[in-house]
Order: sequence, then structure tokens, then C-alpha cells
Amino acid sequence: MAAITAALIKQVREETGAGMMDVKKALTEAEGDVARAKEIIRAKGIQAAGKREGRKAQEGTVASKVVKTAEGETGYAVELNSETDFVAKTPKFVEFSETVLNNAIEANASNAEELLAAKAGDATVKEEVEEAAALFGEHVKVGQIAKVSGPHVEVYAHKKSVELPPSIVSMIATDEAGAKVAHEAALQISAMGAQWLRREDVPADVLESERRVATEKSLAEGKPEKIVPKIVEGRLNAFFKETVLLEQAYVKDPSKTIGDLFKEVGGSALAFARVEVGKGSAE
Repeated sequence: MAAITAALIKQVREETGAGMMDVKKALTEAEGDVARAKEIIRAKGIQAAGKREGRKAQEGTVASKVVKTAEGETGYAVELNSETDFVAKTPKFVEFSETVLNNAIEANASNAEELLAAKAGDATVKEEVEEAAALFGEHVKVGQIAKVSGPHVEVYAHKKSVELPPSIVSMIATDEAGAKVAHEAALQISAMGAQWLRREDVPADVLESERRVATEKSLAEGKPEKIVPKIVEGRLNAFFKETVLLEQAYVKDPSKTIGDLFKEVGGSALAFARVEVGKGSAE
């Protein structure tokens, strides 16, 4: 049994939003297993505490661009974080985010580590970011990076308000036929935050966890044991409809799914990504 330390409790609180006592009880029941404790919290329907002490919200912007390649197109999105919106909306910060984006494109970077190690003139991107922090008077860092490729790549950049730079960028790669509905799919990704393209893409461990949570929740609700498997399948289908892009109801016409949109034009979605400011790993 892993020791239930203050650091472990803090980790689970930050990841679930549950209160301290609920987290301690879940960790004790899970014998210190963080993943299992999170499942217990979800299965018991424990609500977020509302305040996540000790976790500072990250601000900044997401810069994006689509470039032509020999195979078609590649879309890049790079999150650059600052401490405040005040810095994030300054022209110099936005300009610097574009510079970092171009560094990512030149390096063909797929993650933050590759980007930070890439050359930026006579220095590295890491050194340039450190210098930028001194210039802006705030902690500045590279956050999430996304890259998708295909015959066509559509990008949608969403702003929380007109005076702020983009805070959400969604990208989707499609075949040529699918390009006809790619913009609508990109809007959907931005608004509804799908995690996977199709249900086959959901990792086995995630699916197993969802099935276990659904089973425990059904039993806790007093459902007859013989009908629990059917209820679990229904809850899993609801999970797919919420998290799988092609199974989500189209926000502009809930009578059809995003998968239906692509079928109507005889096209296919190949890959997608969504980057939102402050939603990556917390420091």
C-alpha cells in the first residue's frame, strides 16, 4: 500500500476538484492507488469542491498555422503561457507567440521538448523563452503543442473576447472530400472538446475504467444485478457520444452526428487536435 502523503492528496484534489476528506477516504479505500481513487470519486458522484487551492490558472494564447507539404498539409498549434491576460493580449506577446510557432514549424516539432531544444537564431527556443520572461516581467513558458497532417487541414481559432488573442485552437485533417465539412467539424471540436476521433481510438485502460465506474455506480444506485450489464452498455454508449468526435451530436443540428456530416459528402476525418490555454499539465 502506497503511503497517503500530503503530495498525493494534493495531486488527486487538483485532478478531480474533490474536497480533502473525500480525497483522503478515496485514497484510503484505493490503498494509495491514484487512478483507482479517482475512479472511486467518480463512481460515488462526488462533486468538485469549486475551488482548487494551490492551482494557478494559466493565461496566454495559442498560435496556429497550416503549411503545405509534399503529402498535402500540416497544421501546427503552439500554446504560449503568461501569468496574466494583461500580458497575453499585448502585441509583443502575440508577435512572440508567432515567432515560437514558426520555430516549431522549422523544427517540425511534435512536442514541447523538441521545440525548446530547437534552434532560434544563435540561441535555442528555450533560451529565447527565458529572455522573453525577463522582457514581459512574468513567467513565460511553452505549453501544449499539436500537429496534424493530411490532404486537407482545417484550423479554427476561438477568442474569449475581441480584445484577447485566441485561447482555443482546433485542427482537423481530412481527405479532399471531407474538406467540404472540415470547418463545421473544427467548430464542433472547439465547442464540444472531443477526446478521440472514433470509439476504436479510446484506450483499453480508459474503457475498462469507464466500464468499472458505470458498474459500481449502477450497483450503488440499487439497480437489479441482472440488468446492470445492459445499463452499463447504455452508459458506455453515452460516454462515446460525449467524447468521440464522429459520434457527437452536431451542435447545429442534433438530429445528426459529425460522422453523418462526413458520410453526406463521402469524406473522411483522419485526425484532429484541440489546444486550449491553461488545459495542459499544471506546473
